Amino acid sequence: MPASPAGRLDVSFASLKDDTEEVVGLLAVDGPEFGATGKAMDESGDGILSRAAKAAEFKGKAKSSAEILAPAGIAASRLILVGGGDAEKAEENDWVMAGGAALAKLDTHKAKSASLVVEVAGESRLAQHEIAAAMALGAYLRSYKFEKYQTKKKEDNEDEPKPNGLKKLVVHCLDPKKAEKAFERQKAIGDGVMLARDLVNEPANILGPVEFAERAQALEKVGIEVEVLDAKDLKKLKMGALLAVAQGSPRPARVVVMHWNGGKKNHSPVAFVGKGVVFDTGGISIKPAAGMEDMKGDMGGAACVVGLMHVLAARKAKVNAVGIIGCVENMPSGEATRPGDIVTSMSGQTIEVLNTDAEGRLVLSDIMWYVQERYKPKMMIDLATLTGAIMVALGKNFAGLFCNNDDLATSILEASKVTDEKAWRMPLDKSFHKMIDSKNADVKNLGGRWGGACTAAAFLERFVKDKETPWAHIDLAGTAMDAPRNDINQSWGSGWGVRLLDRLVAEKYEG
Repeated sequence: MPASPAGRLDVSFASLKDDTEEVVGLLAVDGPEFGATGKAMDESGDGILSRAAKAAEFKGKAKSSAEILAPAGIAASRLILVGGGDAEKAEENDWVMAGGAALAKLDTHKAKSASLVVEVAGESRLAQHEIAAAMALGAYLRSYKFEKYQTKKKEDNEDEPKPNGLKKLVVHCLDPKKAEKAFERQKAIGDGVMLARDLVNEPANILGPVEFAERAQALEKVGIEVEVLDAKDLKKLKMGALLAVAQGSPRPARVVVMHWNGGKKNHSPVAFVGKGVVFDTGGISIKPAAGMEDMKGDMGGAACVVGLMHVLAARKAKVNAVGIIGCVENMPSGEATRPGDIVTSMSGQTIEVLNTDAEGRLVLSDIMWYVQERYKPKMMIDLATLTGAIMVALGKNFAGLFCNNDDLATSILEASKVTDEKAWRMPLDKSFHKMIDSKNADVKNLGGRWGGACTAAAFLERFVKDKETPWAHIDLAGTAMDAPRNDINQSWGSGWGVRLLDRLVAEKYEG
C-alpha cells in the first residue's frame, strides 16, 4: 500500500496474534460482547474487562467507551473499550463512524502509535476484513488536522510524544491481508476527502485562482490528464460571464479541465462541474464585514470535484470522467462588474447582472456550457456553495439537490444515505424561471427575495444545452464549510460530497 502523505495518519494491519502497541483500543459490540481476542484478554486479567465494563456501565453501544489504566495481565499501558453497537444491523458507514470515534479516544494520550483490535462477536452484515477497513477509514478521516500555519505548536523536540500527536495506527484483525486490500480503496477515498478539506481550509492569500489550478494540476501524479485554460484562452472561448466575475481582481481567472479515462474509449464521460470562487467579497454588491473571512471557502464545490477526481484515479475507477472547475476571485475595484451591467455568456445568452454577489452562477454557466459542447457527457452534476437561501431552507446538515431527472436524483439520494452526506431534493419549476426573466437581457442573475436557492437553480438550468441530458445541481453552501462536526470530521472544511459522488459513480456508472 502506498505510504500516507506527510502529516497523515499511518494505518497498517496486523493479525490478532501480533503484539500490540502500548495504547490499545478493543472493539466490543452490544452486550458488551467481545471477540475471541477480547475474551482471552479478559481471562488473562481475571475478568478485568468485564469488571471495568460493568463499573463504567459500558454496554458496547455505538460511540461509547471505557478506559482501563495499566490492566493486570495485559501487555498494554492503557486499554480502551470501544463500542460498535448492534453488529447485525450496522452498515458500512456505521463502522466508519465507529472508527472515527475510536481514533478520538486513542488520540487523547501521549502516544505516537496505538493499536485497534477489530474482531466482531456474532453475526454482522459485513465481513470481518471489511469492518476492519471501514473502521480504518473512519480513523484516517478523523485524524485530519489543518495546522500548517500554527507555528507556536511546533516543539523543538519533534520526537517527544505529546497529546493529539498520534502518527501510527495498527489495526489488528482476523485477515490483515484482505483488510489491507480493502483499505486500498478506502484510503483513496480518504485522501480525496482530505485533499478537498485542505483546499477549503487554505486562506485566500495562499490559494488564488492560479494556485488552485496548480494544486489541481498535481493530479497528474495519479494519472489524471489536466488542462489549464488561462485568461487568454477564456476570452477566445467567449466565457464572458466567468470573466465578468474575475475582472475586479488583479488575480487572473483559470479554468481547469481534468480527465480520467478508466472506461471504454467510445463511452461518453460523466461530468462534474465545480464553482471555484477562491474568495468572495460580493464585488461591488459587497458583503457585510461580519463573517466575510469564511468566504475563502466559496470554492467548496470545486474542492469537491478535485477530491473526487483524485479518488477515481487513485482507485482506478472503470469509468470515463471529466471534472471542470472555474477559479476566480470576486473583488470590488474600478475594473469590477457593476450592478446593471449586461454580459454575454459562452452560450450566447445575455445576462443582466443585478447583484454582483450572485456570481457563482455566472462562473458555472460558462463552464457547464463548455463541458457539454466539448464532451457531450451522459450525465452532468454541478456543485457550488451557491446560496445562503439553501441554509435558510435546510440548515447546515443537508445540501440542496435540484435535478431534471428522477433516476439520477434517486441515485444521488441513495448514495447520500450510504455515506451519510445528507441531501434533500428541491423543486425545479417554470415559476422560478419567470422570476429570472429580464426586460433588458435574456436572463437576470437574481430572482428577488423569495426562493433564492430555487431561482439560482433555474438560472443554471438555462445552461443545460440538451434538456435530455441528466443534470443535477447540488448547493452545498451549508455543508462544505463550518458544517456540524461529527465522528469523522472535526475540520472547518468538511470535504463534503467526495464520498457521496464516488459511491454514485461506483454504483451507477462503472462496469
